[in-house]
Amino acid sequence: MVRTYGFIGVGNLGVHLAGNLLRAGFAVRVHDLNCDAAAGLTAAGARWAESPRAAGEGADGVITCLPSPAAVAAAVAGKDGVLDGLARGGVWIDMSTNDADEVKRLAGLAASREIGCLEAPVTGGVHKAAAAAITVLVGGDRALHDAHLPALQAMGTPVLYMGPLGSASVIKVITNMLAFIHLIAAGEAMMLAKKGGVDLAQAFAAIKASSGNSFVHETESQLVLSGSYNVGFTMDLACKDLGLAARLGHQFGVPLELAGLVEQMFIRARAQYGGGAWSTQAVKLLEDALSTPLRAPGFPQTLEMDR
Repeated sequence: MVRTYGFIGVGNLGVHLAGNLLRAGFAVRVHDLNCDAAAGLTAAGARWAESPRAAGEGADGVITCLPSPAAVAAAVAGKDGVLDGLARGGVWIDMSTNDADEVKRLAGLAASREIGCLEAPVTGGVHKAAAAAITVLVGGDRALHDAHLPALQAMGTPVLYMGPLGSASVIKVITNMLAFIHLIAAGEAMMLAKKGGVDLAQAFAAIKASSGNSFVHETESQLVLSGSYNVGFTMDLACKDLGLAARLGHQFGVPLELAGLVEQMFIRARAQYGGGAWSTQAVKLLEDALSTPLRAPGFPQTLEMDR
């Protein structure tokens, strides 16, 4: 029997995850506040759902991939939400970058209706999601994970089981925190190279081949050097994720001094360039301060990245 999943949130990332489910043979119902975002999916065989509730009615599970904890809460527990549509025994799977405590709160509401919950945020970039090669981090009941593993594996690989509910949200926030720190460090490194008279294309290659390399340098540095900054991830989202990291630091008593400094830099960049600016434009703060653009020919305008 073919399993049916509702999928809510088919933006830059979700559209690929839902498409992977379709290509793997699952029945998919999609919903988004922007109905045009689902046009390609419905043309490929997905059904349009008029509300989160409709996405869950008769489905085995509903997946959310949304930009904020508030958006997730509204879709899941709001009027005509997921929990109003799913039947007993169904599952809600959150693939958003979310707050662990909020996931647990909503999971409690789901449990009161005999609906299961898994968290499964992803990391690695939209380009990997398009190829079903994005990393999936799963938290929740192990038996529930095993029951829905085929769908998770259809959307990405590897699928890493992190432990009880909340574990995946914590590690996902950590990975994003590291990525923002790496971005700032890469920008400063390239500026040093520029001021030191090193060709930036050669500097990029040298760093990539060095002990100072990172995934962020390999990908996002190219977007800075091209001048596009088109990472597909906004300053608002970056500040939200760094805020979640700061909250974890306070909660667990860990002094996140470096992450705190980077958070303030992103807040300043958001004030300077706007919440809808690409997160990579945090490097532009340094470029503007020194009136020195970091440009090199031959780099791509976009890598279709997303955290």
